[in-house]
Amino acid sequence: MALSVRALVQLAADLTSAQDLTTASAPLSLARQVTLTDGAGLNQANRIWSDQRTLAASASEDIDLAGTLTDPFGATITLARVKALIVSAAVGNVNNVVLGNAAANGWVGPFGAAEHTLAVRPGGVLALLAPDATGYAVTAGTADLLHVANSGAGSGVTYQIVVVGAAS
Repeated sequence: MALSVRALVQLAADLTSAQDLTTASAPLSLARQVTLTDGAGLNQANRIWSDQRTLAASASEDIDLAGTLTDPFGATITLARVKALIVSAAVGNVNNVVLGNAAANGWVGPFGAAEHTLAVRPGGVLALLAPDATGYAVTAGTADLLHVANSGAGSGVTYQIVVVGAAS
C-alpha cells in the first residue's frame, strides 16, 4: 500500500479603489503546494485518516493519534509524526470547533504547549502542513490525544478532519 498526497493552499484577492478617471487595482495571488510521497522522511507520509464528526452542545472528544484510528481499509494506524492536519468547520455551525487542551496525554503538535488551543470558526478551515522530516511529533501513551471540543452550549458542531502522518 502506497500513499501520495498533494495539499494546495491558494488565495486570490484583488483590492480596488475607484479614482476620478480610472480604477486602481492591487491583485494578490499566493499559492503553496506541498507534495508528500510514500515514506517517513522529508516530504513523505505513509498514513492517512479522515472523518466527518459531530459534537453535541458543550461536548468534546479525544482523538487518539497513536493506536485507535483506522485507515480507509480498516487497518489500525499509529502515528509517530503528523505531516498535515486539516479541520473544516461546517458553515451551519453556530459555535467554534476548538482543538487542543486535552485533560491528559495531550498532543502538543503545533500548539506550543498542551494547554493551548486553536479555534476553527463556523465555515472556517485550518490547514497545517509540516512536510519536513520531523513533522509534528506524536508520543504514544503520553502525548497522543488531539482534543476537539464544541465551544458552547445550545447547538452541536460538525467538522471534517484529515490527518496525514508517518508511522515512524
